[in-house]
Order: sequence, then C-alpha cells, then structure tokens
Amino acid sequence: MSLIEKFKTTRAYSEAICAPLNTEDYVAQPIVDVSPPKWHLAHTTWFFETFLLKSFKKDYKVFDKDFNYLFNSYYETIGKRVLRDSRGTLTRPETSKIYEYREYVSTHVQEYITNNKLSKQEESIIELGLQHEQQHQELLRTDIKYILGQNPLNPVYKADFKETIQPINFTSENYISIDEGVYEIGYKGNDFYFDNEKGVHKVYLQPYTIADRLISNKEYIDFIEAGGYTDFNNWLAEGWDWVNKNQIEAPDYWERIDNEWYRFSLSGLEKVNPNDPVTHISFYEADAYARWRGLRLPTEFEWEVASNKFEYGQRWEWTNSAYLPYPNYKKAKGAIGEYNGKFMINQMVLKGGSIATPPNHCRPTYRNFWHPHLRWQFNGIRLAKNNL
Repeated sequence: MSLIEKFKTTRAYSEAICAPLNTEDYVAQPIVDVSPPKWHLAHTTWFFETFLLKSFKKDYKVFDKDFNYLFNSYYETIGKRVLRDSRGTLTRPETSKIYEYREYVSTHVQEYITNNKLSKQEESIIELGLQHEQQHQELLRTDIKYILGQNPLNPVYKADFKETIQPINFTSENYISIDEGVYEIGYKGNDFYFDNEKGVHKVYLQPYTIADRLISNKEYIDFIEAGGYTDFNNWLAEGWDWVNKNQIEAPDYWERIDNEWYRFSLSGLEKVNPNDPVTHISFYEADAYARWRGLRLPTEFEWEVASNKFEYGQRWEWTNSAYLPYPNYKKAKGAIGEYNGKFMINQMVLKGGSIATPPNHCRPTYRNFWHPHLRWQFNGIRLAKNNL
C-alpha cells in the first residue's frame, strides 16, 4: 500500500469508528482518562497540521488559530493547551466543524504527498502521524465504550460488535517451559516501531513457565466467589487501599442482576460469558488473582521471549514490569521527543494487544503502559510461575 493510500485508509477508519454515534456522544468526558470522541478526531488532525503542514508546507494557512490551544495533548514544546480534564467542556467548536477540519487538513496532506518528493524526515513524520492515529483509534473504541457504559440506558454501540475473538477453554490449562538463559529484547525489524521499543539488549532470565492462554471469566468468578476482593492477603498494599476506597467488587462494567453476572459491552448489556477472557481489570486485580492462585504475572521480558509459543491479541496483558527506558534509550529532540519518554514513571507495561488494537500494533516488542489502577482498556491476565 502506498503512503497516500495508507493515509486515506487510516483517516477514513477513524471516522468509521465514530459513525454509529449520536451527536451528543461526541462531547462527553465522564472521567479524566477518557477523552471525547470529538477531541480524538481533532487531535489526530492537529498532529498532521502541526508537525507536517505548518513545518514543511510553504504558505500553509492553519484552519483555525485557536485549534493549537484546544487540541494539543501534552506537548509542552508546542505551547499552552486545554487541560486534559477539561476536554469535555468543549461544546464548541461543534462536531461538524471538526469534520470540516479533518477534511481540510487531509486534503492538504494528500496534496503535499502527491506534489512533493518527500524527505526521510517528512516520511517519518507522516508515518508517526498514522501510527499515532491508530493508537487513538483504539482509544476511540475504549473511550466510546466507557462513555456509553455510564448511561443507565445501556445504549448499544453496534449490535454485532464482538469483544472476543476466541473463547477460552478453561478446563484445560497448559504451561510452557522456558529455559534459563540470556535473551535479546527489543525491536529488530525494518518496519515502523516506537522509540520505547528501540535498543536491542540482552536480559538474563531464570527458568520459568508461562500459561498458554488467558484467564477466563469463569475462573475470575471463582476468585470473586472465594472472597478474593475481601481478603487482604491477596493484595498489594496499594491495591488493597484502592479496592476499599473505591468499593471494587468485580471487573469494570460488571453488575449482578437477579443473582447473575451481567456486563456492559459495545453490543449492549449481556450475561457474562464464562468462556470469554476476563477483561477491564486493573493491574492490582490481575496481581491479586495471580497471588490467589499461588502464581504471578510474567515480566515483560518473560512475556516477549515466550510470545512465539502462544496466541495473543484479544486482551492487553498486564506484566509485572515497570515502564522504564531500555538501555541506550535516547529521547528525540523537540516535541516528538515528548511522545513516550516522559511517561516512564509510575506505570506498568502491558503486552500483546486487544480486540481494539490495530493489527500492525500487535507485535511482541510493543510496549503499552498504564497506571496500575486503570481498567477501561481491554486488559486481561496471563499467569506465570517460577520453574525452580
């Protein structure tokens, strides 16, 4: 696929994700971690306007001078911005104006690609912009679900949307043995990768085993019914405080109706399927479940080394690794350098991808990262244990 075809396809897919929404759905922001769909559509457009068109296209005229302030996310280098928790106050500009903005910028980008011999720097910025937009496509899915999930009417996003690709056979659980040794970690290919994957380096691993599948809803219900949320012995101290402060009793979107578990999904309210992989759980919950089983979560290095021996991509899988820079990591100069590096504090690494993740982002070296209490993403559990 040519660069311009990839650009058109990626931009169109963001709008296709939003097609089932009502106008009012575009503006809501129930929590700070969730951004309004309208903001996602504008911010991904702002990225191309700011880093490509304003920087390289001669005599480019910005669509609206206020949009830099409204739709900058966290780039201190670029200037002041609307604070993250205030994105839901942006009832203006109206949603139709955002779609005009997208068309305006997309047209200029396509003209620029068509009429110019792009430098490597320009090509890399366009590619980063496309990868960035794909990340926001996943956020659109999860944010839309959270927005609709707060509505007491349990509105349906798409009746035929499937949140599970492959059900779990929870009657069978096999563990894959990995030998002690020195292994290479990090991205080695020639395709796109994010800077936090860069820096191939060696790690020493003790022998361990890792499960060949994710934990199912049925297995997690067993944890709930065994008093998993009420026994402090299962929990890290921070996790125990979080459970009690927030009165957590089950995965997000779950509720008991007539003594049965139901969950809100993108296809509406439905009974919890025992065979689906459990999802929408925090790191604290994943860790507590593992402790209750007498096992543990794998480290990100253990996960990456073993990843060619199991299937992944249905749920982001919590690891027991803090999000830290690889050896020889170097932050890029300028605003692009703010993309990943400054978030390497107080977050945990997730691996594998989810049903909302673009396929080309589901690779063994991809490093997702979230604070340990967050669970609005499609997060799940894979277990590991020492093999000593």
